[in-house]
Amino acid sequence: MSSQYSVPLALSFAIHFVLAAVLLLGDFATPIKPTPSAVPMEPIQAVVIEKSKVDAQVNKIKKQKADDAKKLKELEQRVAAANAKRLQEEKRIKKLERERRQKEQEKKAADQAAKKAKAKANAADKLRKQKELEQKQAAEAAAKAKAQRIKEEKAAKKAEQLRKKQEAERKRKAEEARERAAQQKLLEQQMAEEMASRQQARRQQVMTEIGRYTALITQTIKRNLITDRSTMEGKSCKLTISLAPSGFVTNVVTGQGDRIVCEAAKTAVYKAGTLPVSKDPEIFRQMKTISLTVAPDKFN
Repeated sequence: MSSQYSVPLALSFAIHFVLAAVLLLGDFATPIKPTPSAVPMEPIQAVVIEKSKVDAQVNKIKKQKADDAKKLKELEQRVAAANAKRLQEEKRIKKLERERRQKEQEKKAADQAAKKAKAKANAADKLRKQKELEQKQAAEAAAKAKAQRIKEEKAAKKAEQLRKKQEAERKRKAEEARERAAQQKLLEQQMAEEMASRQQARRQQVMTEIGRYTALITQTIKRNLITDRSTMEGKSCKLTISLAPSGFVTNVVTGQGDRIVCEAAKTAVYKAGTLPVSKDPEIFRQMKTISLTVAPDKFN
């Protein structure tokens, strides 16, 4: 309990103590007369007492009793006032205690709120620092991306310049290639025309030679062919003759035609043994296997 309440309580205890003492020591009842006892009788001496002194003494005693009664009443009033004040103090103490508890609860709530606010502030500060870090990282990333973009743009520009240069070079080379191709084509056309002309002349020569040697072979077969007008007139036989480079007959195959004419023609070829052939390899390649038709009635 606080020291501010000790003084009223001590005063209350003192008043109660004084009141009890007055009640015990005060002359508020008729005194008990002592029982007379036998005492030795002495001679009575006459004493003259003045009435005024007696009255004064009686008045003094009455006044003393009145003062004592007044003091007792005052003391009772003071005790009652002290009790009332004590009750009031107790109420005030209880009220102060309630207020103290309320203040304590309010302080506790305020401490908790402050703790929460501090935690919230710490979280907010942490979030702020995190956002600042993220912003810094984003700025660094943006700067890095910008630098990379500038680098890529320069590289792309350089690559585009190189591409244009290469494209121009490619077009130049393509144009040169087209010109060379056109010249080559023209030259090839000229050569082809000349070659075609030569080949035509050669083919003409070969065909002429083949025709000539075919005629010579036909004449050789005619010389060795034994004919019978009665059996061969109006008849013919197709022969396929294989020749060696020397003109030697290696094989004779009869084809479509009269059997008698075919046998006679085949015999005539083998009888000749060697037929006339060209010494030119190209002409020989085209006539090493020669096909011709033997018609005896046309030989005459």
